[in-house]
Amino acid sequence: MPSTLIVNARLVNEGREFDSDLRIEHGRIAQIGMGLSARPHETVVDANGRRLLPGMIDDQVHFREPGLEYKADIATESAAAVAGGLTSFMDMPNTSPPTLDSDALEDKYRRAHGRAWGNYGFYLGASNDNLEAIRRLNPRSAPGIKVFMGASTGNMLVDNPDILDGIFRDAPTPIITHCEDTPMIDAELARYKAKYGDDIPPSCHPDIRSREACLKSTELAVSLARRHGSRLHVLHISTADELALFEPGPVESKRITAETCIHFLRFDRSDYARLGNRIKCNPAIKEASDREALVAALANDVIDVLATDHAPHTIEEKAKPYLSAPSGLPLVQYALLAALELVHEGKLTTAQVVQKFAHAPARLFDVRNRGFLREGYAADLVLIDDTPMTVHADDVLSKCGWSPFEGTTFHSRVASTWVNGVLAWDGRQLIGDAMGQRLEFDR
Repeated sequence: MPSTLIVNARLVNEGREFDSDLRIEHGRIAQIGMGLSARPHETVVDANGRRLLPGMIDDQVHFREPGLEYKADIATESAAAVAGGLTSFMDMPNTSPPTLDSDALEDKYRRAHGRAWGNYGFYLGASNDNLEAIRRLNPRSAPGIKVFMGASTGNMLVDNPDILDGIFRDAPTPIITHCEDTPMIDAELARYKAKYGDDIPPSCHPDIRSREACLKSTELAVSLARRHGSRLHVLHISTADELALFEPGPVESKRITAETCIHFLRFDRSDYARLGNRIKCNPAIKEASDREALVAALANDVIDVLATDHAPHTIEEKAKPYLSAPSGLPLVQYALLAALELVHEGKLTTAQVVQKFAHAPARLFDVRNRGFLREGYAADLVLIDDTPMTVHADDVLSKCGWSPFEGTTFHSRVASTWVNGVLAWDGRQLIGDAMGQRLEFDR
């Protein structure tokens, strides 16, 4: 494995920005310090003062494999992630078939081996009839257990109160929840169908998937976690209303944590007029006031993690009428750049982006030796170049071939990504072979 010396870098790690060199040996960060001298046969990369970050850890993606490979698969979506500086991902269980037992879980790990460009973990899903599989789960085999407390695909809506109680009582890993109240959504959808028939405008999506539905379900999850002392992580917070349910403070001190996603920080209701179903997702993108409250909650450590909820669909599917168009959008390739826009706007610091997108998920999920620039840790690294770039459909690596950010000019670009010490993205193209490894969890 090649040895690499990165010199003249601006490292961003654990709340600090500082000038340093960094040496990679045997896939690990071997040395961090000023004035490191190149060794024979060592590749030297001059960062020229550019920011060097730990690779981002995305705790919520839908890479669609198995069963929906016509729109995405582990190889294509992990390639897009690495091009965007996301070097590790945790994939959701609502595939076809769903990941509801250890056999299905290990099948996903086999599929990723040798094909994933980034490091990979897979959640076990919950249903109304797999509580015993949840109880038997080896806590080192999955980042967590995903519970859909709102409508989902297949047999994955958990709406049996006794089963929910059992999951929160007995889960051997963190519990990860999608919180929306299904009866409330169904009632609103019926009301909008009565008003519009089959021609519901996409701008009604945040009214159908309402803030009240989010709040009611999140309150239930938090109450269950408090009752049982569960380790709960609530995904994709989309409303200002839910923030009162969470406490500020460092992620490692909490039993109940929260995540939001990049699309909630860059889009709001006004964007439905321009993008329509392209930004239809669950939970829904809501008001500009929610967007600003979520950014502030990240800055104030009320929200602990930033993720993507990358969920690609074909552009043909998205072009269907509202009732037929699926929810979800592709985000991994440009999520870090979109987050860094908040730095350029003075709303977050680079260190805060790194905290929410790398350090916090590593700590929350007990990820072994990743998510930090530390000697001895895996050399998952991202070099950021503050040169503007505009997103074009031709540059999208996700199999679906489109991005909600098309036409957007970012102030930064990903100059290089290393995965396990090997250059995987050189700023223009993928390099070499897929080098992702199975994530390990120290539990």
